[in-house]
Amino acid sequence: MKNSFLPGILAMAAIVVASNILVQFLLGDWLTWGALTYPFAFLVTDVMNRVYGPAAARRVVWAGFAVGVSCSLIGTQILLHGDGYTYPAVTLRVALGSGVAFLSAQMLDVALFDRLRAGAWWKAPLASTLVGSSLDTVLFFSIAFSASFAFIEPGNDTSWATEALPLLGLGPVAPLWVSLAIADWMVKLALSLIALAPFRAIVRKLTQPIG
Repeated sequence: MKNSFLPGILAMAAIVVASNILVQFLLGDWLTWGALTYPFAFLVTDVMNRVYGPAAARRVVWAGFAVGVSCSLIGTQILLHGDGYTYPAVTLRVALGSGVAFLSAQMLDVALFDRLRAGAWWKAPLASTLVGSSLDTVLFFSIAFSASFAFIEPGNDTSWATEALPLLGLGPVAPLWVSLAIADWMVKLALSLIALAPFRAIVRKLTQPIG
């Protein structure tokens, strides 16, 4: 592995670790602090793709996936206590949903970015991040909380996530996890636009002639 890939791997690892920690802390009614850090994983992937190509980007994704799996395994061993129950900090469904969503969305991001790299500089990072982020949201929240996937972990009570409530507190009645997913998705969309500026700056810095 080239040393030039190391900063990308370290950046991805830092984002994954930070997001796994910050997801434990609520930000309002529909989000966690992890929602503000995780989307920047797409920025790292896109920078690596633009500067070093799709093979390098995939290596960084696999490194992030390995770090994420490690965090999940550690989380499953941390027991929390409340309301007379003992439960793991990370359930099997959350761990599985996180891993599947991350790997699927990031690999789709890499492929789509590579297809669009010949266009205007902003098209590839914006389109790949928007599509990848959408897939990430659908996969994670469905696997982790939807009643349709309860068979994965029958002993895990996710009734709190399937409680029928007004969508985002205002709209039609829907399971709570749908509101959580939409709020998370909206943050990802906003950050995909914000990330264009650092993407442009970082790529210019990494590709400018030395000397």
